[in-house]
Parts: sequence; structure tokens; C-alpha cells
Amino acid sequence: MIQSMSSPDRSSAADAIVAAGQSTGKSVRQRPDQISTEGAAFLKGALASQPEIRPEVVARGSALAADPSYPSTAIMRSVAGAILASPDLSDDES
Repeated sequence: MIQSMSSPDRSSAADAIVAAGQSTGKSVRQRPDQISTEGAAFLKGALASQPEIRPEVVARGSALAADPSYPSTAIMRSVAGAILASPDLSDDES
């Protein structure tokens, strides 16, 4: 559960008790979902002020692409391990 989006007057323990049919002693008021877009304008402005192409990033990518030892064996093993440890979503029947 994302804490910043959670209602402060609710807890999972209270929900479990209510779900079991027992009273918690206080009424749990559900509030409608809310979203704040205050930061969206700031983020759009910050993004618009950045160049589309960053020459230093292109130069780093070119240097890495030309390096025959990149990515290292350790990085490749790490990525391979992460792929093997991830769930197979093609088997998900939900």
C-alpha cells in the first residue's frame, strides 16, 4: 500500500476486523479517491527546459558501445539472474 495515498483514519487491521463482522468501536468513513496535479505544471516546465538531445549522454553511449569489455561479465550475470528470477507472466491466468 502506498502510504501517501492511504487514508490516515484506516488501517489494514481495522479492515480485517470489520470484514470479520466485528465492530471496531469507531465508524470508518471512506473518502473518495483524490488526485493532485499541482506538480504536473512544474514537471512539464522542467522537462520543456531540458534539451531533447544531451550531447554528453550521447558521447557516453558512443564510448560504451565502442568498448568491447562493456557490459562486464558481472553486469551480464546480474541481468541474467534478474531475468531468470522474474515471474513468467505468460502463465498468469488471472
